[in-house]
Amino acid sequence: MKLLPLQAAMAAVLLSAAAGLAAKPLVVCTESSPEGFDIVQFTTAVTADASAETVFNRLVDFKPGTTEIQPALAEKWEISADGLTYTFHLRPGVKFHTTDYFKPTREMNADDVLWSIRRQLDPNHPWHDKSSVGFPYFESMGFKDLLKSVEKTDDHTVVFTLTRPEAPFLRDLAMAFTSIYSAEYGDQLLKAGKTSDLNNKPIGTGAFIFQRYSKDAQVRFKANPEYFRGKPPSDTLVFAITPDNNVRLQKLRANECQVALYPKPDSVEGIKADPKLKVAEMEALTTGYISLNTEHKYLNDVRVRKAISYAFDRQTHVNQLFGKGNAVIGVNPYPPTMLGYNTANQNPPLDLDKARALIKEAGVPEGTVLTLFTRNGGGATNPNPSLSAQLFQADLAKIGLKVDIRVMEWAEMLSRAKKGEADMVSAGWASDNGDPDNFLSPLLSCDAVKSGENYSRWCNKQFQDLISKAREVSADTERGALYSQALAVYDAEQPWISIAHPKMFTAMRNNVEGYHINPLTNNNFATTQVK
Repeated sequence: MKLLPLQAAMAAVLLSAAAGLAAKPLVVCTESSPEGFDIVQFTTAVTADASAETVFNRLVDFKPGTTEIQPALAEKWEISADGLTYTFHLRPGVKFHTTDYFKPTREMNADDVLWSIRRQLDPNHPWHDKSSVGFPYFESMGFKDLLKSVEKTDDHTVVFTLTRPEAPFLRDLAMAFTSIYSAEYGDQLLKAGKTSDLNNKPIGTGAFIFQRYSKDAQVRFKANPEYFRGKPPSDTLVFAITPDNNVRLQKLRANECQVALYPKPDSVEGIKADPKLKVAEMEALTTGYISLNTEHKYLNDVRVRKAISYAFDRQTHVNQLFGKGNAVIGVNPYPPTMLGYNTANQNPPLDLDKARALIKEAGVPEGTVLTLFTRNGGGATNPNPSLSAQLFQADLAKIGLKVDIRVMEWAEMLSRAKKGEADMVSAGWASDNGDPDNFLSPLLSCDAVKSGENYSRWCNKQFQDLISKAREVSADTERGALYSQALAVYDAEQPWISIAHPKMFTAMRNNVEGYHINPLTNNNFATTQVK
C-alpha cells in the first residue's frame, strides 16, 4: 500500500529516531591505555578489559558479578578421578569475527584451542618466539611444568593432561591468558609476515569486534551480531582513555561517557547525590602495595625493608587515599576474606626510633636516595598515585631516606618495573580467579622473577615450596594451612609494604542498565546498554 504524504513523513521521522537510538554508543571512561590486544603477553586489568572481556572468550568463564565457573566455549567437561585429565567438549557453531582484515572459512574448533595453548607451551610452536615479552601469566604460574599435553580427540573435544593435580586449574582456565585465538588467522599473519598484527588487529569470538585504537585516546568496538550468547544490546562500545579520575567524573556528568571507572572514593557520596548518576560498589579482591626490589643495594637487607615498614604511617596513608570505611589496611598480600589469610601476621606499630636503629645497624648512609616508580593516573587500587607517593616520601624522610618519585605513563612504568630498574614500585593487583594462588604465584614466586612480574625480585625457596604444594592439594583446610605458612615467610621477609584492600566503585549514568560490577574487577559490557 502506498503511503500518504503525512504517513510517509511520520515514518521517516520514526526511522530516523530509531537509527539515532541504534547508533548511540556506550562510552566508558577508562583509566589508562591498553598495553596491546594480544592478551597472553600482558597482565593488567585495563588490557584485559580491552581484549579478553571484549574480543575473546575462553573455554570457561565466570558468571557475571561472581567467581562461579560457567561454560563458555566449552559446553561441558569431565575431570578424571586422579585430577590429571580434563576433557572439554566444545560448543558447536561458534564463529570468529569477520573484519576487513580477516574472513574466517570455518567455525571455532579444537585446532584453535591447541594453537592458543601450545603457542605458550611449546618452544617449537611457530608463534612461541613472536611475543616480545614472553607469556607472563603462563610462565609465572608454572603452566609450562604443569601441562603434560594438550591434544584433540576430534574437532570438538580437547584433552588437557597435567603432570600433577592442580586445585585452581579450572579457575585458571577462566583467566585472560587462556583466551582462544583463531589458528587460521595466526597462519594467515605468519605467511604474510605480519605477526605484529596479532597485537594490533585482534580476532576472537567475543561479544565485540575490534574496530580501531587511537593511542592514548580511545578504543572502538562494534557489537558481534553472531556472538554465541546473543548480540550485545550496545551496537558500539567506546573506551575513552581518561587517566585523571576527576576528568572521568566531569565527562560522566556531561554525558560524554555513560560509565566512569574507578572514581575517587571521596567522590562517591557526591555521585550518589546526583539524580542523574548512580554508583555500583563491591568489596573487591584487590590489593595495593609497594614492592621493594630485594636485588638492589640496601633493600637486599631485610633490616632495611623492616625499617621502611616501621616508618610507614599506614592509617594516615589509607585515610588520605581512600577515606574512612572504603578500604581495609593491608597486612598480607591478599584480602582477609580469602583462603589461608594469616591472622597472626600483624603490621608493626609506627616506630621511627626502631626504624632509625635498623637503618643504622644495616649501615645505610643518611640521605640515601631510593627511586619509587608510580603511575600518572588513578585506578582501583590507588586512586591518587601522586598523593600516595608524596605521603610515602614524607614518611621515609623522617628516618633519613630520600625518595625520588618517578611518575610515568602506565605501560612505561610496567615495562621498566619488569626490568628491575626501580628500587620501589607502587603497584596494585586484582584477582583473576578468586584463588590465593593468583596473588602469590604471579607476583611473588620464583617463576615470576624470571618473567619480571615479581617487581621485588624476591625468590624464597621455603615460600615457593609451600605455594607449589598448595596448588596440588584439593582440600581447603590443608590448602589454607599451607598458604598461611607461606604468608608467615612473606611477613618475616617483607618484600612488600602492603597498603590496602580497597572497595571497588563504578560510576554511571542512571539510564545505564545491565552492568555487573565484578569482585575480580573485570569490566565486561556484553549485557550493558544505555536506555
